[in-house]
Amino acid sequence: MISHLLHALGLAVGAFIYNFGLNVFLVPNHVIDGGVVGIALMAAHLTGISFSVFIVALNIPFFIFGYHKIGLHFTISSLFSVFCLSVWSSMVHWEPMTADPFLSTIFGGMIMGIGVGLIIRWGGSLDGTEILAIIAEKVSPFSVGEIVMFFNLFILGSAGFVFGVDSAMYSLVAYFIAYKMIDIVVNGLDEMKGLFIVTAKHDEVARTITQDLGRAVTLLHGEGAYSRHKTLILYCVVSRLEITKVQDTVKHIDPQAFITTFDIRETQGGLFKRKK
Repeated sequence: MISHLLHALGLAVGAFIYNFGLNVFLVPNHVIDGGVVGIALMAAHLTGISFSVFIVALNIPFFIFGYHKIGLHFTISSLFSVFCLSVWSSMVHWEPMTADPFLSTIFGGMIMGIGVGLIIRWGGSLDGTEILAIIAEKVSPFSVGEIVMFFNLFILGSAGFVFGVDSAMYSLVAYFIAYKMIDIVVNGLDEMKGLFIVTAKHDEVARTITQDLGRAVTLLHGEGAYSRHKTLILYCVVSRLEITKVQDTVKHIDPQAFITTFDIRETQGGLFKRKK
């Protein structure tokens, strides 16, 4: 019961933060967000009907249509987030903090990104166009991210006909700022890197990384496709700030070592965090 309350609170807080960034910074300066929110803002401007009505009316069909693809839990969480955004938009009103569209774009995008990031972390969404992207991916050669980007470029470009070309360009900037902030909130500032290390001195390298750097190392059995030489491959996960130190340490022990570095979006369990 407590977990459900915390879940609902997290979604409501995320919607509140998003609404603050939207209505204090972007809307007063005719800057919009992408997705269904952008469509709802333009529709409200053209018809005079409240944004709160459009954001619910436009999102519900998307989520109901796609709940088989994304699951009941995600659908309920997303609908709850949309309803919260609608309530906050209709009940809470703030005065614009600045009339400078450039400052509004930057700070509005950052704050909205934080709000959406919190909603995503709690398993929800505010954008029904993502459902269409998931379904369209099955019958097209494009990824979900590429389809969502196409939708948003079309929606944000349409803002030029409603609010003017300057507003459309500011909206694109706000969208990319929000996108980056979402990534930071969801994945954290301490980005992680994974390494595959192929070295003849695997025991010494593994011992140094484990004892001196405090990171866990996993040994994987490998075999050269051409030489058929069997070897051990080291796999470890470190923070972004430690990647250079690990690479220098490995090269100091074995200058001939082969190192592959790649991004990791999330880790769970294990001994990733350094021991105190």
